[in-house]
Amino acid sequence: MSAIAGIWTPDGRPFRPDACERMLDAQRSYGPDDAKHWRGPGITMGRRLFRLLPEDGFDRGVQQPAGRGLTLVADLRIDNRDEIILDLGERHDRHAQSCDAAILVAALARWGDDALNRIAGDFAFALYDTQARTLTLARDILGQRPLHYYRGDGFFAFATMPKGLHALSEIPYAANEAFVAEFVALLPPAGSSTFFTAIERVEPGHIVTVTQDGIASRRYWEPRPPDGSRMSPALAVEGLRHHMALATQARLRGIRPVVGTQLSGGFDSGAVTATAARLLRGTDRRLAAFTAVPRDGYDGPVPRDRFGDEGPHAAAVAALYDNIEHVLVRSDRASPLDDLDRMFFLFDRPMLNLCNWSWFSRIAAAARDRGINVMLNGQMGNMTISYNGLERLPALLAAGAPLAWAREARRLHANRFMSARGILAQTLGPFLPRPLWRRLAEATGRGARDVLHYSAIRPDVLADLDLPRVALERDLDLSYRPRRDGFAARLWGMRRVDLGNVNKGMLAGWQIDQRDPTADKRLIEYCLALPMEHFLGDGVPRLIGRRAFADRLPPRILDERRKGYQGADWHEGLDAARAEVAVEIERLGACAPVDRTLDTARLKALVANWPADGWERQERVERYRLALLRGIAAGHFLRKASGAN
Repeated sequence: MSAIAGIWTPDGRPFRPDACERMLDAQRSYGPDDAKHWRGPGITMGRRLFRLLPEDGFDRGVQQPAGRGLTLVADLRIDNRDEIILDLGERHDRHAQSCDAAILVAALARWGDDALNRIAGDFAFALYDTQARTLTLARDILGQRPLHYYRGDGFFAFATMPKGLHALSEIPYAANEAFVAEFVALLPPAGSSTFFTAIERVEPGHIVTVTQDGIASRRYWEPRPPDGSRMSPALAVEGLRHHMALATQARLRGIRPVVGTQLSGGFDSGAVTATAARLLRGTDRRLAAFTAVPRDGYDGPVPRDRFGDEGPHAAAVAALYDNIEHVLVRSDRASPLDDLDRMFFLFDRPMLNLCNWSWFSRIAAAARDRGINVMLNGQMGNMTISYNGLERLPALLAAGAPLAWAREARRLHANRFMSARGILAQTLGPFLPRPLWRRLAEATGRGARDVLHYSAIRPDVLADLDLPRVALERDLDLSYRPRRDGFAARLWGMRRVDLGNVNKGMLAGWQIDQRDPTADKRLIEYCLALPMEHFLGDGVPRLIGRRAFADRLPPRILDERRKGYQGADWHEGLDAARAEVAVEIERLGACAPVDRTLDTARLKALVANWPADGWERQERVERYRLALLRGIAAGHFLRKASGAN
């Protein structure tokens, strides 16, 4: 990994000579090993290196292929490195001692922007073309690496993290209150806005082109939906296994003797862990699988259809492989407010779920203490390997196939995966008017809830910003009706998150590189192109995943109908920190930007009416786990960004 930065004055006038160095120094924690920069007429670019890959030792800094007029700084890992070298028509031994950035700039020199659709991996880069006088910025398809920029008066600056840009006094330092309000209301980010005023992001899967005439952004990655062709179940399963192994193997590059995995009691992390264990058999590398579990003796209730201790499920996976060390990480009533200041520094953004941070940060610390530098996870598994395929139900109805729908629905009910009411809701929901769906969902006590139930946003801000309309523009139906198009639903789900800042902050704070095999471009494209019957068939959801991992995961995982509930004892840490929560909310109430955005009176009322029990109930979860803790996270960010410390 690297942290990159640069500044360009299109008219060629000189800028502060130490500007790029200041931006790089501000990002030292993200690249502590080596700093290099290059200066040309009107432009300076540089990078700070965090050595993780074997080839990082060959990284000499700024990449400039001879005779091309190109200059590149990049933060990347190319997962199909050998394939790109082969496509370039060059000898592999010539590039054996080339860093990934050198291969990337060769690909860009050969294919231009089209190179990005050839590359699999995580990346963010800036490329300056001296002859065309253009600056190009880009990020990988899901934004696993961050990249930000600022449009100034006569200059353009970019940096991996906002703090790199804020190292320049010419760039204002202030929170983007409207963006924070959207975050609190759980709206998916759209466009280039960020949590800081005037600081923009390169959107995942986008190219930003900067010229003397202006800036243009376009999406370069558009995966293909199923084309109607058929594939046998056996061939589809073999393809999924192949792509999962390919994705996992690529993410084992540069690991130390022990690689970590986040192993919950669910399917996705189990599949990632099992695949990695199989790939490492017969090598001198091992796995440490980390599972968050409640404190010893915890027997509190959990929400309906959930299980609170994921330890036994995870242990069943680990028991199948003799090269896995299973590590249980207990929360021990940790306060969810413990690391607010550190999170602000590392991530340059508020955390979405403070209640999860308590166990997540403990896993990171336990991995770091074992000398682990790579942590595998399965965050995108629900959209790829374990997609349930339920959108096939309304799709069958829309396609005029009632008999096929009836057969699938009957088997789904007979197999006890869904109730009759659930099947009807999944099938008819996409076709019902939103007001009717909302009334039905509220009447049954499941589904749609008003945004003010689970958010601490001020009602007048919600109305003034017209966030329900904004949500619809971003394809978020706040009545949460089911969707009818499985391809579009999964693509939207993948695009609604941007993990770049969090991944970079984990590297700086714990020296751990987060890698997700289920987010591999090749695996994603394979899964998105499969016909829907491979995901829901014979009344079995996530059918292809069950078949592909039937010999690799235990029945306890494959047959589990409930969802795990990591951090089931979250309320104990919150309860122990009640006085701390009250103090923080008082601070928030005294900060004008917070008071303009959040309903601080409601937050104070939640503390005053603290419950003694019932933490598993939906209204308790919405008020305290979501509205209160998310409000504190957003408020703390606003307070720090406004200087009200």
